[in-house]
Amino acid sequence: MGFWNALFGRSKQVEPNLDALFGLPTAALTLEASAEMHPTGVGAVCFRQAEGGPFARLKSEITELLGGAEPEEIKDDYGYTWLVVKRAPDDMSALCTDLHSVNSTLEAAGFGPSLLCTTIGLRSDDARGLALVYLYKRGTFYPFAPVDSRAQRRDNALELQVRALVGGDLTIEPDVSRWFPVWGAPGI
Repeated sequence: MGFWNALFGRSKQVEPNLDALFGLPTAALTLEASAEMHPTGVGAVCFRQAEGGPFARLKSEITELLGGAEPEEIKDDYGYTWLVVKRAPDDMSALCTDLHSVNSTLEAAGFGPSLLCTTIGLRSDDARGLALVYLYKRGTFYPFAPVDSRAQRRDNALELQVRALVGGDLTIEPDVSRWFPVWGAPGI
């Protein structure tokens, strides 16, 4: 970083590292063993969609990459689109490969600036939900544990516990103010 950037408080933009998604299976094993959280087999990529025919062709290409399994498309209340990918809960490696393919395809098609995050869902035996969220523009992960979506309450203690457990497996976002809630994210 140059002198002027330091003087004016500018920092170098973090580049996304989609290969970090391949750390999720190890993190999921850690959470199964330590916190009794089990993968749901559902992951999703969230982005701001551009309208028109190019996205329809792109979705067809993504379906082909996923071996013919068309991802479910969900639009949320905030104007974002979620492409939802499902696999057997015990096949985290395949789910992560699929999510990497979806992200890479969107990025290659010029959607990189529109990519927001990627999530995988986990659930405990007592039905507590958890998402491991990958922030595309930061190249980091954070846990999100909703308790009540209507009241918009989350389990901060569980999130901090998960951060401590998977910190060796994933690059955790150090700034907790960037751990934004993803209410209604698929698979949680």
